[in-house]
Amino acid sequence: MAKKKETHYSGIGGQAVLEGVMMKNKDKYAVAIRKPNGEIDVEVDEYKGVGANSKLAQLPFIRGVFAFIDSLVLGMKVTMHSASFYEEEEEVKPSKTEERIEKMLGSKADDIMMAGTVVVSVIIAVALFMLLPFFLSDFAGRYIRNASLIAILEGILRILIFLLYIVAITCMKDIKRLYMYHGAEHKCINCLEHGWPLTVKNVRRSSRQHKRCGTSFLLFVVLVSVVVFFFIRVDNMILKMVIRLALVPVIAGISYEIIRLAGKSDNVLVKIISAPGLWMQKLTTKEPDEAMIKVAIASVEAVFDWKGYIKENFGYEVDDSYMED
Repeated sequence: MAKKKETHYSGIGGQAVLEGVMMKNKDKYAVAIRKPNGEIDVEVDEYKGVGANSKLAQLPFIRGVFAFIDSLVLGMKVTMHSASFYEEEEEVKPSKTEERIEKMLGSKADDIMMAGTVVVSVIIAVALFMLLPFFLSDFAGRYIRNASLIAILEGILRILIFLLYIVAITCMKDIKRLYMYHGAEHKCINCLEHGWPLTVKNVRRSSRQHKRCGTSFLLFVVLVSVVVFFFIRVDNMILKMVIRLALVPVIAGISYEIIRLAGKSDNVLVKIISAPGLWMQKLTTKEPDEAMIKVAIASVEAVFDWKGYIKENFGYEVDDSYMED
């Protein structure tokens, strides 16, 4: 089959989970998990998002904040779902504290604990990537009197901490397998957006980097924060910290718009802007094996009519001859 250079936006996205892949298409999502016995379990559900019925959530820059919250909530939900298969295998019993919480909160216990986990995750991320560089650069300010140099130092520290974090977790065995499933997710989307039938062979030869990846989004958050914080020139340390925290949603909104543009455009400027994120994905994605690719394909097929998509956007029907690996 001839390789097509043109690409078309598919609208699907996803994430890697424990021994599996989640794919989302509009309000519908599927989680495909490779169970301990080797079978693939596929669960399909709907997630409309926290701002589904709000016009505010559709406004440029503001919609990025809602999208970020939705990605955290849904991401935590599907991660807990994937982990449940392996908790059952290992017969992990809930602690006394977990039993008390479940008894007090009843059927809402899981949702409340998940929300709490999301909040704690955001707090840790803000403390690590926003506040820590700020405090370190403020300490350096005792020896450096130039405000511009301090702002540049804060930006460099923020980028270094982010890079060190990514490199550090890459060394973990479980994270390496997660990154392989991450690669399978990207390869499936790239395969479709190039107009290739969704087969193991075609997915394997597709790129594992994608411009709409969450890794690129996080890198843009870091880089945009460097630029935005450079122009904050107030002397009061408390006020500096409050302003930084207040601007986190703004930075997330700007970063989302950049990612959104990158996913729908292929011009030279977009390619240049996307390059750092694609480079970073070499760390956060790994080449998947055939079993992982099959899991990712199962997740796509549960929520996306890829044959209809190829016919509409690339002008040909996928028959049995295309499906031969």
